[in-house]
Amino acid sequence: MRALARAVFVCVAVLHAFAQPASIDSAQLIRDLETLSSDAMEGRRAGTPGAAKAREYIIRRFKESGIAPIGASYEHPFAFRGRSDADDRGGVNVLGVIRGTRDPSRHIVITAHYDHLGVRNGQVYNGADDNASGVAALLAVAARANAQKPEHSILFAALDAEESGLQGARAFLRAPPVPRESMALNVNLDMVARDDKNILFASGTHHYPFLKPHLENVAEVPVVLRFGHDTPDLRSDDWTGQSDHFPFHEAGIPFVYFGVEDEAQHHKPTDDADTVTREFFIGAARTIAAAVRKLDAALDEIAKKR
Repeated sequence: MRALARAVFVCVAVLHAFAQPASIDSAQLIRDLETLSSDAMEGRRAGTPGAAKAREYIIRRFKESGIAPIGASYEHPFAFRGRSDADDRGGVNVLGVIRGTRDPSRHIVITAHYDHLGVRNGQVYNGADDNASGVAALLAVAARANAQKPEHSILFAALDAEESGLQGARAFLRAPPVPRESMALNVNLDMVARDDKNILFASGTHHYPFLKPHLENVAEVPVVLRFGHDTPDLRSDDWTGQSDHFPFHEAGIPFVYFGVEDEAQHHKPTDDADTVTREFFIGAARTIAAAVRKLDAALDEIAKKR
């Protein structure tokens, strides 16, 4: 009887654990958002002192979140020429990894760009939603993965120069830190902190329908998770080419892109930390963490369908 009672207790405990919201440190999530989108970061334009300050903070938080460097350094510099650049500029991706417990040779790549628009006409474009929010959510996912180790390795990439034409993602794939064939999936986070209707989109399942069953039941309160913005239809506002998941898609690596629809603060100097919808942002980060957990559990099946 004692053995039976113990087994029942364990089953109930496991079910209770799965019923709980995805555990993240919501206070730290907000601190990361506020720090990265503060005036001190000067809008984080690629190649500026503000971007260097943001990068220094991200590296410190990588270390605190249990993300190990890939190779000798977290920093992976690259040269690029943006849409309006006459000469090459320098960008720096921040990369690290949490090794999987069962199959560390297979990777989920989680991306979020940390750059924004900088200072224009004396106004700082702080980019709280775009995309301090994605980087803060990436760090929250990392902390959870460090506490509850994934089956497969998770490569975390805070990418630079997205606003200059997805340059950081392109540089990442030109010189991948792990073999391309080991990258089973890209999860891209870009603008996940502001929506007055609590709607978060998981885009990409039109291209990769085998991902949808693993995402349908991951929404955490108050998030309403929807699918779409990934069909070649002018009415759908196709996001396939609009953020750092696109170079992965071009390389044949499946993606899911978490983001919100454009709103009034997008690319405005009013995209500040005090204008995000915080309860939604916390729910979005929990939703993303839950999704990564489910995708990791299903990664062997996903990899077979690439």
